Order: sequence, then structure tokens, then C-alpha cells
Amino acid sequence: MREYIYMDNAATTPVKDEVLEEMIPFFKERYGNPSSIYSIAQASKTAVEKAREQVANAIGAKKEEIYFTAGGSESDNWAIKGIAYRNKRKGNHIITSKIEHHAVLHTCEYLEKNGFEVTYLNVDEDGVVDLEELKNSIKDTTILITIMAANNEIGTIQPIEKIAEIAKSKDVLFHTDAVQAIGSMKIDVKNMDIDMLSLSGHKIYGPKGVGALYIRRGVQIDSLITGGGQERKKRAGTENVPGIVGLGKAIELAYENLEEHNNKLILLRNSLIEKIENNIDEIKLNGHRINRLPNNVNFSFKYIEGESLLLSLDMMGIAASSGSACTSGALDPSHVLMSIGLGHEIAHGSLRLSLGDFNTEEEVDYVVEELKKIVLRLRKMSPLYDKLKEEN
Repeated sequence: MREYIYMDNAATTPVKDEVLEEMIPFFKERYGNPSSIYSIAQASKTAVEKAREQVANAIGAKKEEIYFTAGGSESDNWAIKGIAYRNKRKGNHIITSKIEHHAVLHTCEYLEKNGFEVTYLNVDEDGVVDLEELKNSIKDTTILITIMAANNEIGTIQPIEKIAEIAKSKDVLFHTDAVQAIGSMKIDVKNMDIDMLSLSGHKIYGPKGVGALYIRRGVQIDSLITGGGQERKKRAGTENVPGIVGLGKAIELAYENLEEHNNKLILLRNSLIEKIENNIDEIKLNGHRINRLPNNVNFSFKYIEGESLLLSLDMMGIAASSGSACTSGALDPSHVLMSIGLGHEIAHGSLRLSLGDFNTEEEVDYVVEELKKIVLRLRKMSPLYDKLKEEN
């Protein structure tokens, strides 16, 4: 068996050596609480503020507009609930899309149970939000539009600049879940008129359990976590200093080498797509063919169940996903694939391969060769595939 091939970087990335090296001192020598005033604590505070500046620089924000959280899900929850409850006297209507991450969808569903109204926008067959539907959905009571920058399952990139422009023209706040987009595309929150943005460390070769929420200066938002006075009294709890340091270093590295990083991944992505399409029939590429994240490949394989496909790949030393890692244990088909028009049967047979900095063309070739064998074997076990061959 060859060395394990990891192609599930959309679920999580490994921590890069440079990131870990920055983090280690804050577990041992520099372990002070940033809220204390003695020197060992102030070293931690200085490190947190350095990371805040690194995150701000990466997205075109000011450092005082960056608030550290425990990850993307907390950032999404804070942005949506915080705006909803702060503005409930102004209105109770929120607009999102049907293909958002569950951190957004479940938060909106929670708010619906507590007196808020939510509009879930349709998407086209590539997963792109309908801008006309967005315009027509805005009401006098609309207080927030929350649309992801890029989809975590099918990789489609949304027209967030146009969405932000629509929001601004109607004096509605705009939040984007950019957890998958950060480190893969350039985002300037000022030039793009983004009011709030969520990001996470473990998608960009940083540690798990740390993220950030950008809140444009002047935006009034209720706190999600109350207690102490950390994060300028907006997000209580002793800071995760090693994690924050790691996030800062990871996002700095990501944007130092963004073009080189993307060019490599696009070549690998296109090669993987082309070789799968040339070697396996009865398949469908999900998501926009061009306007997609540089590392995302998502196919549906007819007459195959996705879980069997994943287990078979794992036996051959290949890590992949059938969709979002957060819901990969669910029996229901992906809400994203259903929203782009796939039927239950083909949606169940989806495979997401998400590339990273450490993947190679040799690994692409190996994955395609093994995938071809696995698909053939699984289809031989499928009564639906047998019926198709008989009909032909």
C-alpha cells in the first residue's frame, strides 16, 4: 500500500510547519492570559494583536474590525443572530440561499422559530444565486442578506460583489460566509462593500477551533457570548492564544503565495476533472465548470451509493468526501445537490475531491486509476446498472 493520499482539504487542512512553529511557544513559555497586566501576559496580548493585524491585512480590513472566535460556525451564528436581535425593532426579515452551510441554515431556522422571517433563495443548476430573485425578495423589513462567498460542496463562487451592491442600494446589511473562499480567492471587504465576513483557521493550514468575524466599523451587533470584556467587550472568554497566533500566520502565508497556490491547484483540478471524465461514463460534474474554487472537484456517479465509494477509496489509501464533512454521516442526500436539481438517486452517489498544497499529479493519476476500478466494481453490484445494460 502506498502512502495515504489526502484529497479532503475542504473538510480540513493539515497545519503547516511554519504555523505550528509560531504556535508552540504559546503553549509553554508564553502561556500568560492576555487580560493580565504582567509581562508574560502582555507577550500573549501582543501576539493576539499581531494576528489581528495579519487577518485584517489579508482581507483589506482594519485591525479593530477583526474579532476572534472559535471557528466559522460561531462566526456565522454571531453575525446572523447578533444582527437579528439588534435590529428586531427595524425588521425581522433575513435573506439567504438554499445551499448555505448548515451553520447558516440552522441558525436561520432557529430564528424562524423565534419570530423572524427567512427567504431561502433558489440557485441555478451550477449553484449560482438568482440576483433578480434576490432583488425581488427585499422588503422594508429586511435587515440582513447572508450569502456564502463559495460553496463548500460544489465549489461554485457566488457574485458577492453584485450581492453586496444590491444590499447597499437597499440599506440592508450583507454578511458572507467566506470559510471556503479565504485562502483561495482575493477578498477586499472595503472594495466589495461587505459588512461582515466569517472565516476559519483549519481550512487554510491553520489549527482547528479558531476563526474570526469581520464586523465593519459602525455596524451595531449584539454579542453571542457574554461574560468577560475580551475582544473589546463583544466576545467573552479567555482568548485561544496559540490558535489565534496560528490563524494569523496561516492567513499571512496564504496571501503571500495566493497566485502561485491557485495556479498549481487549478492545473491539478482541471487535470483531475478531465481524467475522470475521460475514464468513467455516466457521471456529472457538479458546480460551475469555470467559476469554481481552484481546489474543488465534485462528481455524481450514477448507479452508485456514495458511502460505498468512500469506503472503497479509503481501502485504497485515498481520503475524500461525499459532501460537507459536517453532514457526511447523514443518510439524507446533500441539500446542495438537491438544490441544483439532482434527484435523490444521483445525489446519493456524489464524491468531493478537494485538493491541497501537498497533492501532486502522480496522486491525481493514482486516484483516477483506482476510482475507475471501484466504480466498475460497484456498478457490477448495482441492479439499476444491470437494467441499463439490458435496455441498451
